[in-house]
Amino acid sequence: MTSDTLIKKLQKKQFVKVCGAFDVMSAKLAEMNGFDAVWASGFGISTARALPDAGIITMTELLDAVRFMAEACNIPVIADCDTGYGGPTNVAHLVKKFERAGIGGICMEDKIFPKENSLFKDGRQDILSKRDFVSKLVAAKNARKNPDFLIIGRTEALIADLGVDEAIDRANAYEKAGADIIFTHSRKTSPDEIFEFCKQWKGKIPLMIVPTAYPTVTLDELESHGIAMVVYAHQTTLAAFAAVSDVIKQMSKVKSLSDLNINLAPMEDVFNLQGMQKIRNHESTIEEKVKKLDLN
Repeated sequence: MTSDTLIKKLQKKQFVKVCGAFDVMSAKLAEMNGFDAVWASGFGISTARALPDAGIITMTELLDAVRFMAEACNIPVIADCDTGYGGPTNVAHLVKKFERAGIGGICMEDKIFPKENSLFKDGRQDILSKRDFVSKLVAAKNARKNPDFLIIGRTEALIADLGVDEAIDRANAYEKAGADIIFTHSRKTSPDEIFEFCKQWKGKIPLMIVPTAYPTVTLDELESHGIAMVVYAHQTTLAAFAAVSDVIKQMSKVKSLSDLNINLAPMEDVFNLQGMQKIRNHESTIEEKVKKLDLN
């Protein structure tokens, strides 16, 4: 699914809400609950494989996971592509593959490969030179065929404690290089440095944030500071981990499933997500058409 509707919303200054997903089920639930787009989370997809969010999964593994989301959803799916899986040539190859797969866009960050998750305590947060990351963005833009395929440039300057001025300088360069959206990230428990970034930002492309570290910030506050797009990147993964851990722990101890003290979805809700009734309707249609054929 392309991102033309998403781009139109941003152009009209409409606030965009994006939900993180780690598999097709979570992506489809995001669509069913009215989100504008899906964020195919590198953290979430790595977690689903019990692997560190540290550049371990390959580009092909990520593409396989995100392609299934895009095939199932009618809203854009944006892939969290970490550092782009290599240099400019690798990035150009990535863009071609993801665009051809019907994915709505990619996000790349200016860390050095292999990266570590930005919220990992005492993690290594090494930043690529501005010029080297600009080369990746230029390669991505040159490789793109569909102008609706989003390229998000993510700066980790605040994560690396380099300050707002460095983050602004990099964001300006990334806009010049062809990024469609700037994602600036922070692990502070207050949104103050994000708001200071917004105050200094004079660019023309939209700003995006992920408020995991400062969850009390409101949508009204974000909009009032000029932020156009919020991504709830991690919550589905954390919620799924907690719920599945709970039910498995309980099942290991109970003598009957009726003893489980947990909220389980009705089977009918799952059948609805799967589109089971569509299968029944489709088969009925085929059967009616076969009956009309003169097969004697």
